[in-house]
Amino acid sequence: MYFLEVTATGIQIAGTFMFFIAIAWLLAEFNGMKELLKERLGLNNETIKLQLQAYERLTLYAERSGLKNLVSRLHAEDTSARQMQLELLQTLNSEYEYNISQQIYVTPELWKAITKLRDQNIFIINQVAATLPANASAMELSKLLLEYSMTPNAEINKIVLEALQYEAKKIL
Repeated sequence: MYFLEVTATGIQIAGTFMFFIAIAWLLAEFNGMKELLKERLGLNNETIKLQLQAYERLTLYAERSGLKNLVSRLHAEDTSARQMQLELLQTLNSEYEYNISQQIYVTPELWKAITKLRDQNIFIINQVAATLPANASAMELSKLLLEYSMTPNAEINKIVLEALQYEAKKIL
C-alpha cells in the first residue's frame, strides 16, 4: 500500500511538472508563430521604416509637382514658352521616374493618385501652352500657369498630399 501512495504522489508531481513544461513549450511556440505572422504581414520595424520613407518621398514629390512649386523652381528668363513647357514636362517625368520604385510600399490606389497627379499636370501644362502664340516667352507661360493654379481645385497635389497623410497615419 505504501508503494502505491508513493507512486500516486510521484505521478501527481510528474504530471504537474509535465503540465508546466507543456505550457512553457506552447508559450514558446505561440511566440514564434506570432513573430512569423508579423513578418509575413510585414509588420516588422524595417518594413514600417521603408513604408514611411516611401510616404516621405512621395510627399516631397507631390509638393514639388504642384504647379506653383514647379513653375517657381524653373527659371523663365530668356527662354521661349516651348522650351519652358519642355523643361516642365521633363522635370515632372524625371521626378516621377525617380520615385517609381516607391509604389511597392504604398497602396495601389495611392500610387494611381500619384500617377494621375503627374498626368493631370502634364495635361494642364500642355493645354495652357497650346493657348499661347508660337513666339511666346517662358514668362508668359509661367504667368498663365500660376494664374491657373490659383483657381479653385487646380492644385490636385493638395488632394494627393491629404491621401498620403491619411495612409501614413494608418501605419503609425
